[in-house]
Amino acid sequence: MPIVNRIADLHADITAWRRDIHAHPELQYDVHRTAAGVAEKLRAFGCDEVVTGIGKTGVVGVIKGSKPGSKVIGMRADMDALPIEEANDVPYKSTVPGKMHACGHDGHTAMLLGAAKYLAETRNFAGTAVVVFQPAEEGGAGGLAMVKDGLMERFGIQEVYGMHNYPGMPVGRFGIRSGPMMASADFVTIEIEGRGGHAARPHLAIDTVLVGAQIVNNIQSIVSRNVDPVRSGVVSICVFQAGTTDNVIPQTARLMGTARALSPEVRDLIERRLHEVVEGTAKVHGATAKLTYTRNYPVLKNHEDQTDFAAAIAGDVAGRERVDTDHPPMMGAEDFSYMLEARPGAMIWVGNGDSQGLHHPSYNFNDDVIPFGTSYWVRLVENAMPK
Repeated sequence: MPIVNRIADLHADITAWRRDIHAHPELQYDVHRTAAGVAEKLRAFGCDEVVTGIGKTGVVGVIKGSKPGSKVIGMRADMDALPIEEANDVPYKSTVPGKMHACGHDGHTAMLLGAAKYLAETRNFAGTAVVVFQPAEEGGAGGLAMVKDGLMERFGIQEVYGMHNYPGMPVGRFGIRSGPMMASADFVTIEIEGRGGHAARPHLAIDTVLVGAQIVNNIQSIVSRNVDPVRSGVVSICVFQAGTTDNVIPQTARLMGTARALSPEVRDLIERRLHEVVEGTAKVHGATAKLTYTRNYPVLKNHEDQTDFAAAIAGDVAGRERVDTDHPPMMGAEDFSYMLEARPGAMIWVGNGDSQGLHHPSYNFNDDVIPFGTSYWVRLVENAMPK
């Protein structure tokens, strides 16, 4: 089945919704304008139930098929933007300084809205479709907030599906894999205490800049020498704060970074070795160091049966030859992982074409993706719950 004709007819409307959201980006849970617009549209479409305030500012729409059925399918899109100054020169450029939709959540929301409109019009399925619009994917764990707020139980969701655009993958193609698809993401903070002193008398000081540099270097041995080479892990130190002038050895230093893994075992190993390497390296130099390791998003694991089903639906929309069912996992993270821990389901990539990468100030969601992504949602519901 190619692009749904009615979805092709809605392309201009969905594009307009997407561009309006793009022009008015909101961060984390502060998505009040976006959420209100989503809820207003869902009510106008004729959804059987529209609920706001799930997970603080999440929105849920319930659409019942024309025939009764016991199955309930959830579909999730994220609504929040990023704290980035937009570099694009487009008519719908961000109107909010320092904020932009640099990850395509505007497109995700608009495509699921398009599917909701179609499904509410046609109801060509037997069961219940639940459209889930989530806040705070970008670091705020909005997915977890919605799960904790009873999303799955309240709406009876049995399976849950997600979609994310993929820059560099041609428009009209999809990518998916069973098992680990995206990494866990944890916060690393290291506080180093040494002995401050005059830069001309380093022998009387304990140099926290030197200690921090050695810690950064030694941390890299964790992945290269402790993690099995056929498994995946990443530790990146991205912040190094120490000192205020050029002739004083600083008393303290602070490092911050991230740790990523595609399995709980590697995640545990990295956390354990970080403590050993950080504390041991500081001790060798006569300093002390405290590591704070904060677990954030878990590994995103697609469930096998739902992955096979999602791949088949994508093949119906785009052609089987345009669906990569063994797409390489990536070390980025997604809080859809919390929903996949609560219910079986799958996340799928949809090609965004030759665009800038995610989180880049010149990134822009490709509106040519809309018919493919929206048709995927529609066909998923109609095939999961046939009349």
